Amino acid sequence: MFRATRLLRAAASGGKNLNIGFPRFQNAGDLYKHIREITSPGGDYTVRNFVGVIEDISVASSTVETELFPRGALEFYTKKNMGHSYSKEEFDAWMMPERGGDQGDYRDGMPEKIANVIACLKSEPRSKRAIIPIPFPSEGSKTVDWTNQGQTKCCRELHLYIEDGKLKCTGILRMQNASIFPKNIHFFATLLDHVSKEIDVPLGEYTHWITNLCHDRSAISC
Repeated sequence: MFRATRLLRAAASGGKNLNIGFPRFQNAGDLYKHIREITSPGGDYTVRNFVGVIEDISVASSTVETELFPRGALEFYTKKNMGHSYSKEEFDAWMMPERGGDQGDYRDGMPEKIANVIACLKSEPRSKRAIIPIPFPSEGSKTVDWTNQGQTKCCRELHLYIEDGKLKCTGILRMQNASIFPKNIHFFATLLDHVSKEIDVPLGEYTHWITNLCHDRSAISC
């Protein structure tokens, strides 16, 4: 009853979400097709400050299988980035440089970061502090080195919030190769599904904010 009262208070507080003005997509597959199309010149062709909203961010609707990312690869990389254990057989079968290296390795401290978000939203559903930062593997910002892929993560932060009685999220990405999007979105959807179940709040929309959007990993210094 106490938690239900908190959620009702959160819904009653109101507000406005300006993502209504951005392109909207029913699912991750639709957004994937769009970003592949708008980056089709390839190479170092870059679309900057792309924002898209995915209305159904469920794991099922966010499983975008491609030649580079069959289902087994998606599930392996998500397991890895969630900080879950995996076997040597899984690593040998799916780990490939073409699927992203240190820039897309988000596992360091991830279980603790997820637990912190859950605790935050359970305690205060209106909180603006439910974030998952992914800037560095272990070093701080003072030691940032642009030549170190581990310090130039593609995803920088996930911002989770409860709005209209639903768990929503905005992802902030420094860089998104359209070809790597299926891996990213499967991980984000799995993470959000876990948080949603833990706080007992249904999933809402996801906003994907990209500073640099390219077709694939052939882009310069991506």
